[in-house]
Amino acid sequence: MAPKKPEPKKEEPKPTPPPVPVAPKEPEFDPKSITIEYNGEQIEDFKEAFMLFDRTPTGENKISYAQCGEVMRALGQNPTNAEVMKVLGRPKAEEMNVKMMDFETFLPILQHVSKSKDRGTMEDFIEGLRVFDKEGNGTVMGAELRHVLATLGEKMSENEVELLMAGHEDANGCINYEAFVKHIMSG
Repeated sequence: MAPKKPEPKKEEPKPTPPPVPVAPKEPEFDPKSITIEYNGEQIEDFKEAFMLFDRTPTGENKISYAQCGEVMRALGQNPTNAEVMKVLGRPKAEEMNVKMMDFETFLPILQHVSKSKDRGTMEDFIEGLRVFDKEGNGTVMGAELRHVLATLGEKMSENEVELLMAGHEDANGCINYEAFVKHIMSG
């Protein structure tokens, strides 16, 4: 009698992987939905500042998308690059210097950014730096802070980091982070 051939093993059906949860889509910014709350004098001041950034050859009173964040910062706002990209509709990098906007398009964007409540408080920043205070003495190592500023979040250039930290390090290379945050928040 011939030996029995082993029966081929039946593969168990693989379980279907659970569906990957899709993050809820952030609603797109709609400038038409923004109510302008500035008074006439403020609007005129904003328009005057806006026109200073106009680089069009015939003075069309327009700015490039790339200038939008700069103009907002010149007007006292401090949006992150991510916030600017969001309100501009997340244009491609190559569109930033090509696409243009007029003041009527810019004003609702400025209003929206000025109403944004995502601003950190002084206490938030101090608490964030306290994580790096290994000795619990109110200081952080300057080298560590440089590294964090240049590599995490909205990365800063080495030059920007040096300008920001100038005069804050003690003889041991440490920075009193509470005084540092107060200095930055004061403008």
